[in-house]
Amino acid sequence: MGGYRWDRALDASAGTPLAVVRPTTTEDVQATIRFAAEHGLAVVPRGAGSGLSGGSSALDGCLVVSLDRMRSVTVDPVTRTALAQPGAFNADVKAAAAEHGLWYPPDPSSFEICSIGGNVATNAGGLCCVKYGVTSDYVLGLTVVLADGTAVTLGGPRLKDVAGLSLTKLFVGSEGTLGIITEVTL
Repeated sequence: MGGYRWDRALDASAGTPLAVVRPTTTEDVQATIRFAAEHGLAVVPRGAGSGLSGGSSALDGCLVVSLDRMRSVTVDPVTRTALAQPGAFNADVKAAAAEHGLWYPPDPSSFEICSIGGNVATNAGGLCCVKYGVTSDYVLGLTVVLADGTAVTLGGPRLKDVAGLSLTKLFVGSEGTLGIITEVTL
């Protein structure tokens, strides 16, 4: 469990988690969050653990929810969108897009080892962001599990969404404080 105490920031103040949960579906995440809520346990979501800011540093007695097993990526070449689980690496999304003659621009320097969920949680950029934008410019929709275990779907594969405040944009960059991302539409 020591490897789940911190990310690449190696935060010396990181606590020791009570347990590490490695879900494979949104329903697994929901069950975990409901359990944590019932028992008053803190939850720390974790992507690939490649971050340098300490965002996935554990708290003493918390549940670490590692999304590393949620790695599927599918591309729809007709709508030019991708549906990715949060544990998929940025490089996996780039490769899946390239198979259809498409390109996913956000390119953090750790793109080969960082997860899409982590990219969304931190609104990652990279060298291409100056010309092509950051992660938030490419997120069309999210499925997120809230603190009570409810799963909500925000946005979707539409490019135009004028139905009021964009809750999708609110979650991008929130570093897991508002909910745990379980699916991303790009």
